[in-house]
Amino acid sequence: MYDNKCKMAEPLQNSMATVLAEKIRRRIVKEQLPEGHVFMTEGQLAEEYQVSRPIVREAVSRLRALGILDVRQRKGLVVQRPDLIQLLSDSIPLLAVSQQEQRELGMLRYVLEIGAIELAVKNATEDQLDRLDQIVTEMEHYLERNDWEQEVELDLAFHSLVLEMTDSVYVAGMQQILSKYFHSVAETGHSSSDQKARIVWEHSELAAAIRNRDLEHARVMIRMQFQGLVSEVQGE
Repeated sequence: MYDNKCKMAEPLQNSMATVLAEKIRRRIVKEQLPEGHVFMTEGQLAEEYQVSRPIVREAVSRLRALGILDVRQRKGLVVQRPDLIQLLSDSIPLLAVSQQEQRELGMLRYVLEIGAIELAVKNATEDQLDRLDQIVTEMEHYLERNDWEQEVELDLAFHSLVLEMTDSVYVAGMQQILSKYFHSVAETGHSSSDQKARIVWEHSELAAAIRNRDLEHARVMIRMQFQGLVSEVQGE
């Protein structure tokens, strides 16, 4: 009987912790509390919101996991600024388990690159363009080798640099997360010489389009590089 009561109480406690966590989050946003602001103690939270200490601890635990609150000794709860990129980096490998979820992430990566190419073409610096050309040169160097890991690393470096050209921390960070995720789940294998040559040509053409500030050609090359991914997402 006691065990049944405990089992029945758990969903209620979780629900109350969810509500409390949301109230705290909204309060921090509404009052525009800065990073490092001493919020209050768990005891003060329990008293102010009229809930038990276990519920407070669960709510605080959730907010700590999101990087919104931290616990400081002899201070209490301190407001933190969440690191969005780190949160996504930690979460995506755990969330994208099914094939449908992986397809959704694939489409997200495609849309991200298509949307970012305009900024890349517009904002790329000479140093970034030179680095992009260098990566293509390294790709050509590895054309005749069967070094799968090196091919993956060069592709990741190329696309990460393209997204870096947007001058957006979030865009570049999202690209890094998604690229690393897809490379981690990709099956290793050996491409034919023709396939490798095609891949190097596509990267070379995209690099040239960005250097020439040719947005339309850059878009064509991005679509071409992600054609297989988009076809899989669309079920073709």
